[in-house]
Amino acid sequence: MAKSVDDLTSNGAGSPDTADLVAREEQVFGDNPLEVRESDHYTHEYVGGFVEKWDDLIDWKKRYESEGSFFIDQLKARGVKSVLDAATGTGFHSVRLLEEGFETVSADGSPQMLAKAFQNGLEYGGHILRVVNADWRWLNRDVHGEYDAIICLGNSFTHLFSERDRRKTLAEFYAMLKHDGVLIIDQRNYDSILDDGFSSKHTYYYAGEDVSAEPDYVDEGLARFKYTFPDKSEFFLNMYPLRKNYMRRLMREVGFQRIDTYGDFQETYQEGEPDFYIHVAEKKYRPDEELSDVYSNAVHTARDYYNSEDADNFYYHVWGGNDIHIGLYNSETEDIDAASRRTVERMASQVEITPETRVLDIGSGYGGAARYLARTYGCKVSCLNLSEVENARNVEFNRAEGLDELIEVKDGSFEDIPFQDNAFDIVWSQDAILHSGDRPRVLEEVVRVLKPTGSFLFTDPMAADTAKRADLGPILDRLSLDTMGSPGFYRRELARLGLQNFEFEDLTEYLATHYGRVLQELEAREGDLADKISDAYRTKMKAGLKNWVSGGKAGNLAWGIIHARA
Repeated sequence: MAKSVDDLTSNGAGSPDTADLVAREEQVFGDNPLEVRESDHYTHEYVGGFVEKWDDLIDWKKRYESEGSFFIDQLKARGVKSVLDAATGTGFHSVRLLEEGFETVSADGSPQMLAKAFQNGLEYGGHILRVVNADWRWLNRDVHGEYDAIICLGNSFTHLFSERDRRKTLAEFYAMLKHDGVLIIDQRNYDSILDDGFSSKHTYYYAGEDVSAEPDYVDEGLARFKYTFPDKSEFFLNMYPLRKNYMRRLMREVGFQRIDTYGDFQETYQEGEPDFYIHVAEKKYRPDEELSDVYSNAVHTARDYYNSEDADNFYYHVWGGNDIHIGLYNSETEDIDAASRRTVERMASQVEITPETRVLDIGSGYGGAARYLARTYGCKVSCLNLSEVENARNVEFNRAEGLDELIEVKDGSFEDIPFQDNAFDIVWSQDAILHSGDRPRVLEEVVRVLKPTGSFLFTDPMAADTAKRADLGPILDRLSLDTMGSPGFYRRELARLGLQNFEFEDLTEYLATHYGRVLQELEAREGDLADKISDAYRTKMKAGLKNWVSGGKAGNLAWGIIHARA
């Protein structure tokens, strides 16, 4: 009698007869296994003996309990009916999808895995899986039709070692999705493995008892994992260690519009914590007026914050109402507005600006820098900012100064800059990029709209290159962020994008001074501000400002002017 997924026991999903369907050959990696870095080799790694034990490794029952209804909920929320399970493996997700009523086609590049999956379909629920042996790189050749969703799970995408193969595969996935389709693809947290070493909660993906899946060797181009079973048998898989943001970039470049990344099925996580990342990428095209739907969660959080009445009143009445960034102080009691203006002047002095210069200010706040540049140099400035409340003030101030013909103000996010390629001589930003949940994406957008001979000039409150995440915890929690940039991060990422000329004027000493000065101003004026800013906001802001001051004095933070160009 067939069993359902709910009836699964922890001793694996396979039937003893499955062994008759697969060969028992040995894995072969040649004389030097570390040199095996080919996309096609995985078909030789999933040998019969390994496939027979695979369900002991993942443990269907525990996998069912640990992931809950995450994937089912994602699909149902989008009205999905047809699904291509592109990395079927031994069939766990195909069976789940069928039991939830989805029309499912099960594809895999390993005939041995498909044989096991077909047997498991019969074993659990009496399902006859529609299996297709397919190479992802020629998916449209091997599998027919279009689908509402494609899932590629089980860390399978990391079998592709070639950049060309990865791009080709994602293009095949994209082409097989309907116009509003969704791709769900997962991967190990290789960032954590590469940067901090391997650790695992052994909870979500490989949850079998008395089995292990641990790296035998890791470098930037290879993650060789060893799988050990209770009978002391060992098997290996050679995989490419995909970094999270690299994977997100590939999906964007293929054409996916919105990409949400979850850590161990959670929307909010710290970078080093998850064992696995799950990317949910939507193909659906959104016109410009709906672009807010594709902003990262961090940007949404910042947008809601800066649009709030409390935040607007705080930055307008306490911070100066013109510039919302760190100032350069001649004394610890100097006026905030004057010190902030000095930062703008210092930045502007590092580049040549004429009336013909075109400037884009991303995260422009109230537009103080834009007005200074337009007033001083007669140049045209485009302001891009996510807060409609701040933008309204910006427009009002520009009009009052007669600068509205030189300054345009646009609602939008620097993660999707709404301007053409090569449009600006200078991209300018002050203390804004930290609010992004996808800083590499911001930098890519900056480089895209910057002319080849242009300059990227910006400041950002950063982590010191030597800082540990634990040192930054209170600040990150206050901002609802997982990470901060650092001077080293910006140097590496901008060099990757072609801006090799990188200058960092280290002005970190002013960071603690600035936040201490804002704290002084807030405390001195609390009586006057009681009817404008709520008690709860003022209390949280004072705690946050103290964290910035202590972080700066402890050497955990960095700040200064970065000038990058080709």
